Amino acid sequence: MRLDRLKAFALGMPQTTVIAQWGGLVFKVAGKVFIILPMDGALPVGISLKCAPTEFDALLARDGFIQAPYCAKRHWFRLEDLSLVPERELHTLIRRSYELVVAKLPKKIQATLTIAEPKGPGLN
Repeated sequence: MRLDRLKAFALGMPQTTVIAQWGGLVFKVAGKVFIILPMDGALPVGISLKCAPTEFDALLARDGFIQAPYCAKRHWFRLEDLSLVPERELHTLIRRSYELVVAKLPKKIQATLTIAEPKGPGLN
């Protein structure tokens, strides 16, 4: 997946921001991290996302998936090579990470968020 499409998809979700942090790009919703995208220059070198503890073992059983370093055990995974999954599946994983983070936000903030399908070229 090209970096510009990944950024456009993630930033298409409500209240999402991106900052340069920890040697890469960090995407947040209402100030809480839901994507860590380590960078090597202008190229992403993997992606770390939140998952439900019940999903963790199944993800790690797949090639290229590991426990995300420096993140909560069994709640974050890292996909080492973005090309290992189809773009549509990566979108699903990103959206799931976003939803899990939103679910932990105060109800007042959650009420301001609705997930719409991001629109734009190559986002399907």
